[in-house]
Amino acid sequence: MPQPFELPRFYVPYPARLNPHLERARTHTKAWARTMDMLEGSGIWEESDLDAHDYALLCAYTHPDASGPELDLVTDWYVWVFFFDDHFLDTFKRTQDMAGAKAYLDRLPAFMPVDPAQEVPEPANQVEAGLADLWARTVPSMSDGWRRRFHESTRHLLEESLWELSNISAGRVSNPIEYIEMRRKVGGAPWSANLVEHAAGAEVPDAVAASRPMRVLRDTFSDGVHLRNDLFSYQRETEEEGELANAVLVLERFLGLSPQGAADRVNDLLTSRLQQFEHTALTEVEPLAAEFGLDPHERLAVAAYVKGLQDWQSGGHEWHMRSSRYMNGAHGTAGAGLPAGPSGMGGSAAQILRSLAATMPQRARAFSHPTHRPAADVPLPGIPMPFDLALSPHLEAARAANAAWAERVGIVGPEPDTPPPGGLWTARALEGYDFALCSAGMKPSAGQEALERSAGWLTWGTYADDFYPAAFGRTGDLAGARLANERLALFMPLDAGEVPAPLTALERGLADLWRRTAGPMEPGARAAFRASVEDMLESWLWELTNHRQHRVPDPVDYIEMRRRTFGSELTLGLARAARAALAGEIAGARPVRAMQTAAMDFACLVNDAFSYRKEIEFEGELHNAVLVVQNFLDCTPREAMAVVGDLVAARMQEFQHITDAQLPSLFEEFALDEADRADVLGYAQDLRDWMAGIVHWHQRTDRYTEEALLRDFPRGAGASGRSRWTAAPAGLGTAAARLPSLLAGR
Repeated sequence: MPQPFELPRFYVPYPARLNPHLERARTHTKAWARTMDMLEGSGIWEESDLDAHDYALLCAYTHPDASGPELDLVTDWYVWVFFFDDHFLDTFKRTQDMAGAKAYLDRLPAFMPVDPAQEVPEPANQVEAGLADLWARTVPSMSDGWRRRFHESTRHLLEESLWELSNISAGRVSNPIEYIEMRRKVGGAPWSANLVEHAAGAEVPDAVAASRPMRVLRDTFSDGVHLRNDLFSYQRETEEEGELANAVLVLERFLGLSPQGAADRVNDLLTSRLQQFEHTALTEVEPLAAEFGLDPHERLAVAAYVKGLQDWQSGGHEWHMRSSRYMNGAHGTAGAGLPAGPSGMGGSAAQILRSLAATMPQRARAFSHPTHRPAADVPLPGIPMPFDLALSPHLEAARAANAAWAERVGIVGPEPDTPPPGGLWTARALEGYDFALCSAGMKPSAGQEALERSAGWLTWGTYADDFYPAAFGRTGDLAGARLANERLALFMPLDAGEVPAPLTALERGLADLWRRTAGPMEPGARAAFRASVEDMLESWLWELTNHRQHRVPDPVDYIEMRRRTFGSELTLGLARAARAALAGEIAGARPVRAMQTAAMDFACLVNDAFSYRKEIEFEGELHNAVLVVQNFLDCTPREAMAVVGDLVAARMQEFQHITDAQLPSLFEEFALDEADRADVLGYAQDLRDWMAGIVHWHQRTDRYTEEALLRDFPRGAGASGRSRWTAAPAGLGTAAARLPSLLAGR
């Protein structure tokens, strides 16, 4: 059977190494698989299948430094997970038996208790028996924190198989953003990352496991593993299995490409994710160790973990080139697109320089974007809005109250002793921005007091978003920005108690909004709301760091951080506060999370489309989806804007698919009563209002009009304009720089 495309030139910057205990693992794991009844008579595999797939070779390449017993254990885990995948395919995907699949998956968490002393049920099939055996052999030597993480990643690996099955049943190919997010869970690479900790004897300290650097390392590792696998498995999955969850197919459909063109783009994304991994490991991990005060043993563990993830990437690539499970293995060609050079054992090391050279242009583009390019000729895409707009009857009152509030806390007009004379915002500019209009559409049912609070949060958040580049971006003052964040945290006490005397407009505004918003909340809701504000503040440090490095972000990292820089969780938290039924298990259910994320991305991408000229031409911004797409695809701004428009439409279509097809299934799955169903449907309506209000505001505000841009940037674009990033360190930034002296003088 002819291959649908030639493998592209892969970025493989580290040599693959082979564990010396390979033959021992092959012998051991075959005996184990037979003990678990996974071979003859299973209906899934014969011994010849296990020999051909050679999972011991996979593990010997991906864990080259593991001891013999550890390699045996890890290999058994991979035999189990691939058997599960094939068993689930044969039993449920081919028959599209959703009810049977759910009942099957519901039993599996009982075989992986976080407390190893907890008894497990009697296994009823090979998957349950294998899981019970492996869990008992693995978790006793690890900490409670690792057990919880491994339980969660294993559960996601199992449960998200339903997402694949539901898409197959509907004949639906997901959009690229949805695919990357869901593939991490169903593909199992976060689970593999947990096993790297075990195999390397290098537990990530609990204190930093949830931090951005460790999350990005895990996510980029996962994406690299999955995108590579999708390139090798495309033919098997699309031609033999009827699979729709494959990145090549996703980009083939979304971008209208041939299989070869889509494969090349997937490889570009794979390269970008691997380079993001390296960037994070080199620039963010060491500061993280200092921030959390990790001791030498913990720092060594983190370093060993990073090295283990690197080993996995290189070893996984080598195994894919050899395994008969996929196309272009050792039984076939290596792909005419691969660089010429030595092959066979050790051949991967010889390809490193060729690999680095081939991917250098893609890396260089991210650091060489010329800022302040004219952008007036890039038209907006069509923005779909299938939902009716409603506006709060309290709009005019909220407008007046917001103007008075902004003046009272100092957001408009000059702060004392702070040039320029007009301040960062004028009253005229705030009137044109009209944040009360946005709030009135986002939550049309809000009472007057709630609407005024919402308008205040939008005003404060947007002012802060403008303030950070002006105060810290021009000087690259990350230390000052971190100090500002630490100060702002003082004005969000979890006990809703006393706060220090505020020194700036940002602090005055936050102190007032926190008191009025968080004071009436329950402690759990208050903590979650504070976390949403802190996530937004931290995300602005990420933007500052990228500007300091003059780096256009990786596309996946950008989308995921954009939800935070936009303050999506903060504003949605206000809309969600009254939905008690959305706490806990329902709030964490996949359709609810996916519905919310689709709405977030829709809004963020709409904002990037409308703000493109303001950010690119007048501000010298590097964080805009159109620019990120342009840099990644190496296309024109007009073509990139069209792709962003397609992403906007795709996220809206996904939102509608979830609300129309997946929420009814959720109701049945959790046996929700009428009141709980009404709350979930009410939250879906809140999201519709939120999106409709945001689109309407972008169409009416003058923040992005040419008149306002010439008003707010009176000397025009370029180096002579009032750039957020490149102007001389004067004006507002000098006040921020004085924070240490202000604090010392108190």
